[in-house]
Amino acid sequence: MAFTLFALDRTESAYLWLGVNCIVILLVIAVGEVVFYTTWIPAMVAVFLRDVVLLPLQMALWIVFWARWFGLEGKVGLRRAVGALLALQAIGTALERAPFYGGLLPVHALTWVSPCVLALKLMLGAVLLWVAYRGVLKNRTEGLLALPAVALIGVAQYERELQLFHAPILFFIFGYTVSANQIATALSLGIVTVLLLRRFLHAQRMREQWRLEIEQARQVQQVLIPEEIPSIPGFTLESEYRPSQQVGGDFFQIIPGADGSILAIIGDVSGKGLRAAMLVSLIVGAVRTLAKFTRDPVEILRGVNERLCGQLKDQFATCLALRIAADGKTTIANAGHLPPFFNGRELALSGSMPLGIVESAPIEQSTLLLEPGDRLILLTDGIVEAQNKQRELFGFIRLGELALQDSSSVEIATAAQEFGQEDDITVLRIQRIGIDARSATTD
Repeated sequence: MAFTLFALDRTESAYLWLGVNCIVILLVIAVGEVVFYTTWIPAMVAVFLRDVVLLPLQMALWIVFWARWFGLEGKVGLRRAVGALLALQAIGTALERAPFYGGLLPVHALTWVSPCVLALKLMLGAVLLWVAYRGVLKNRTEGLLALPAVALIGVAQYERELQLFHAPILFFIFGYTVSANQIATALSLGIVTVLLLRRFLHAQRMREQWRLEIEQARQVQQVLIPEEIPSIPGFTLESEYRPSQQVGGDFFQIIPGADGSILAIIGDVSGKGLRAAMLVSLIVGAVRTLAKFTRDPVEILRGVNERLCGQLKDQFATCLALRIAADGKTTIANAGHLPPFFNGRELALSGSMPLGIVESAPIEQSTLLLEPGDRLILLTDGIVEAQNKQRELFGFIRLGELALQDSSSVEIATAAQEFGQEDDITVLRIQRIGIDARSATTD
């Protein structure tokens, strides 16, 4: 069950360590049964293997399992302490057994070796209790539920030591002799199994809740990213948006003006996933609000930057905004974003800082004139950063070739995606059409 759960949830390493521990427990039982019923393994070898290797390892694995269970695996000192105690106990126990006892170790030395080995074993038990204590402090409910299992593990591991206090370690049940170790091991594994299933089902519920939240974020983003491009006389517009995950960090807006102008904005948020999607929602909402009061690209980017500064910890956004008048006069403002391609050639724009970093960062603007037939391609870095299996970048050279070939937004996005999409891909293509073209379209 432990290995099955680990196969279903690789993020929970406690499942793996429990499975390894169960194998060690099985080996301890198997060694005893083989020696009792067969002559395959000499008794001296079996005792050495069980007492020196398997039993100390079993205790250490229990500590590792509970440390992983309670989320204490990051403590380097704990791992070192368990490793050192395990090695010392194994060495001390080996000295008490043949062939070392009476040979390498004199007989009279047993008077101080045995107490040392017992002290090391008790220290491992103390570490287990400390892990349980830290687990209760970290998660009271799970810690208290695990305490009975931890106590039973202690009974199973210290069965011989309990005899010193005249505690019963053998029981007769329905005519069969059962040891305290067997009872405690079975009960502890039963409790741990219940705890495993409880945690696994809780994790599944959390994943389902997270999946629903991602789906809701995706639906919200679908509303923010325009599915249909508005029809604006004198221009042809294309767009292609392909997120790398369910929700993306790219965004764009095309807002037509009453005077026949176009306000186009494209950008990219640092990071991926739900956090990036929430920032996209904030930016798009700010853009739409600002567009009601101004059509100046610089003012819009400056307003978005003011809203973002002070609200982001380690995120930022690149953004390109441009306004194209009905006569083709174009004003472009750039905040750390990739420059657009003008008639297949990359425009040389003065760079500015991304949004959300410095509130008073200057934003430069550039102007150009779109003649009939001229075209602009706006895009995000998901195209040039696409990588194939050889880790080669799609790069600006391939992008420039597509732009010179007057490729559509779909063709550019498809080429980058098939090359090896790593990030969100967004392409906008804006072309001004002449009087003849407009007449033909009207006819």
